[in-house]
Amino acid sequence: MPHSESAALKKVLLTGQHGFTGRYVADALVARGHVVLGLGEEPADLASPAVELRDPAAVTRAVARSAPDAVVHLAAIAFVAHGDADDMYRTNVVGTRNLLQALTGLKKAPSAVLLASSANVYGNSDQELLDESVAPRPSNDYAVSKLAMEYMARLWMDRLPVTLLRPFNYTGVGQGSQYLIPKIVDHFRRGERSIELGNLHVARDFQDVRFVADTYARLLDNYPVGQLLNVCSGNAVTLTEVIHMMEQIAGYSIEVRVNPAFVRANEVTRLQGDNTRLASLLGTLAPIPLEETLRWMYQQPIA
Repeated sequence: MPHSESAALKKVLLTGQHGFTGRYVADALVARGHVVLGLGEEPADLASPAVELRDPAAVTRAVARSAPDAVVHLAAIAFVAHGDADDMYRTNVVGTRNLLQALTGLKKAPSAVLLASSANVYGNSDQELLDESVAPRPSNDYAVSKLAMEYMARLWMDRLPVTLLRPFNYTGVGQGSQYLIPKIVDHFRRGERSIELGNLHVARDFQDVRFVADTYARLLDNYPVGQLLNVCSGNAVTLTEVIHMMEQIAGYSIEVRVNPAFVRANEVTRLQGDNTRLASLLGTLAPIPLEETLRWMYQQPIA
């Protein structure tokens, strides 16, 4: 059942505060009147170095210092092609466990603990529109690590008000160039005449990071304990469609070359989410159209 205790949710512990998503979530939380604390040696200072999640003693000290009213856990290795699987599992699974263990040691338990998983856990499903009842079929180590994190987190649900979130792909200003959308946008911003990509027919439910951040902040005001929630727009576009949008924005066409080296084994061909459950909790959702996000990214000055 959702709860509405926004007045009690003042100090929010945000992990991953230095990451792409963390900066936007911090802004969204502050805009809603919350005090945001980072998981660092100086938790009140979001600019301070983050504590290593794989160090349980350090995590316990940082959590005790912050004594949060709520938690948004974003810190993770989020790049699917990250080369060190051991590092990925230790950070995404064991690191999250260290955080949950530390939270249970507080004198006053937080009122909400939002854990960011990933829609990648669905993998290649026979169902086109993915709701939360669809059985996961992870197809890479990143997805497996996130699904393992979900199962591990369920062991703590009798002690902590955990909510599991499965965000679908999202992008925006500040996302690293190793990710696909920033790579495409950057090519157009620089006026490049050709680009090398992998499978052009994969389709993703791309969202704007500002919509995702606002959704996380809204969930703290009306949060569903023990639930699993897709965070998505409900629409999916192919990379070919993304290229066409950028050609319209930039005013020129680009040559697309398929590089076999960029085609991933076990590529998930389509990820399109059903946001019905999320809308039932938050009311009207207003995802930002992808073309608007692309234009926002394109109009940023070249560093």
